[in-house]
Amino acid sequence: MKATPTTIPDVLIIEPKVFGDERGFFFESFNQKAFNEATGLDVNFVQDNHSRSAKGVLRGLHYQMPPHEQGKLVRVVRGSVFDVAVDIRKNSSTFGHWVGAELSEDNHRQFWVPAGFAHGFLVLSESADFLYKTTAYYAPQHERCIAWNDPDIGIEWPVGVRPQLSAKDQQGRQLAGAELFPHQTS
Repeated sequence: MKATPTTIPDVLIIEPKVFGDERGFFFESFNQKAFNEATGLDVNFVQDNHSRSAKGVLRGLHYQMPPHEQGKLVRVVRGSVFDVAVDIRKNSSTFGHWVGAELSEDNHRQFWVPAGFAHGFLVLSESADFLYKTTAYYAPQHERCIAWNDPDIGIEWPVGVRPQLSAKDQQGRQLAGAELFPHQTS
């Protein structure tokens, strides 16, 4: 397993060792010891989620407020998505910055999105199965959403895909008016 920092060093791209031949492939999608060694983190995952979405579905930008903040380890097992993390830690040197990566069934990449970041993704393929491990249980009363197209953040979503949003995501707030993390979260 290889962990590579992005332009926001707390957000990591995780690449497992994939063993493949003409028959197919094998890899460990998660190994706690290997994850801890590769990332230098010691996190405890408590919930696994699986979503399936059609092309053009945009989910996010979601996060949960303390004391139920979530770190997420995300990956795609079918299809491809453009995955994004936005730093919403008020006192961070990268506050309001975003980083994105394509995750797909072919590249097997995973994205580590720590607590203190809003997260979202746009489905690029006809459909995508998206899996994510979380460090806290889902707590709807603590869930928040930032607008996917906030001009102050300026996410460069892939062109040519018309986003389909849930009613909840259509109500996302601008970063300037959103409830944010008061301090850096590890």
